[in-house]
Amino acid sequence: MPLALVHARYQLLEIVRIPVAVVGSAFFPAAAMLFFVVPFAGDDPAGATYATAAMVTFATMSANIFQYGVGVAEDRDQPWNPYTRTLPAGPAPRLAGRILAGLVLTYLSMVPVVVIAAVATAARVTPARFLLGLVAVAVISVPFTLLGLAIGYSLPSKAAIVVAQVLFFPLAFGGGLLSGPDNAPGFVKVIAPYLPTRGAVELMWAAVAGWQPDPKALVMLVVWVLVLAGVAGWAYRRDEGRRFT
Repeated sequence: MPLALVHARYQLLEIVRIPVAVVGSAFFPAAAMLFFVVPFAGDDPAGATYATAAMVTFATMSANIFQYGVGVAEDRDQPWNPYTRTLPAGPAPRLAGRILAGLVLTYLSMVPVVVIAAVATAARVTPARFLLGLVAVAVISVPFTLLGLAIGYSLPSKAAIVVAQVLFFPLAFGGGLLSGPDNAPGFVKVIAPYLPTRGAVELMWAAVAGWQPDPKALVMLVVWVLVLAGVAGWAYRRDEGRRFT
């Protein structure tokens, strides 16, 4: 754990030195709040609460896919990364530190969304449900962390940026993050339960608003976590084999 905290501090210092990384993760969810949620659902307490939870999920997905997908790929291009992978401590402290830093960035990226919801909408949540929502953020970050790691360890940095961008909006739209729980377009309702974004947003809705999650979406979320964990592990081992054998 002490080594993991050292690596997390190192990752956070790198991010702080380039503040646009934090701004970028928070910009799209905050912009979506201002342009879509505030004008169309801001006066409806229930609608604004559901929409805010969806934008928090949006922010979580953005922070993790780009932080790990692009960040890991860029780190692999630097001489420091191969050196750290030869140290006797093994990969666990570095990976744990990266995940801790990514979780901090995730919580930072959702701050503008929460502030906008509190100031400019009728969204309301009890303190207990707010804390439950914070726990849910850590839970739903898992599949997107694994997706980011799979991208980052599989692809060079230039390709990782493109793949992360290409996957981001289809996952958000197809999972129903840009619509309410019951008013998504017909084709989105068909495909949404099979995407990790839907299970993630339903967990957020359940945490902050008492929504009854779709069992199919939750089962598929678990399936995605297992599949992405396998892909990320395979990508890491392949990258290590190419570099050190």
